Amino acid sequence: MNLQSDDFELLGLVQRFALDESELAARWKALQAQVHPDRFASGSAAEKRMAMQWSVRINEAYQRLRKPLSRATYLCELHGSPIGAEDNTSMPRQFLMQQMEWLEALDDAQNEQDVAPLEQEVEAARQTTVREVARLLDESGDWAQAAEQIRAWMFLDRFQQRVHARRQQLADH
Repeated sequence: MNLQSDDFELLGLVQRFALDESELAARWKALQAQVHPDRFASGSAAEKRMAMQWSVRINEAYQRLRKPLSRATYLCELHGSPIGAEDNTSMPRQFLMQQMEWLEALDDAQNEQDVAPLEQEVEAARQTTVREVARLLDESGDWAQAAEQIRAWMFLDRFQQRVHARRQQLADH
């Protein structure tokens, strides 16, 4: 094992978006069993420090790969297409127009009946986007296009949070 390995290599997995979550968890547990600091409690200071470094590195890899959005983001970064969501918000014009419509509809929502169809529409768009990201990453290897779709996915996740907040606000009144 090498601390500098990418997360997939470290955990012994193929670099793909689609992965078996139970296999990921099993590999994480097996590696942690080998390097957990408790196994080195009576070891030298250097052994304890190395065990801690390995344990932290394995946990970071596991956390990044177990969440689909962070796994997709990581794959793009590995292939030279960082998401850069902080400073790169480029998305297709049609999606930007859709965002504006959803934002207006959410602002105009007066009751649960106004929010429910919007929530369903956004969830359907999110599921479609996730499928497209999976296709772009695992079948096409189109990292730049996947990065654009991941930024859309991020918007959809944030927007779903806004929908839930609006629903709560309406319920409180």
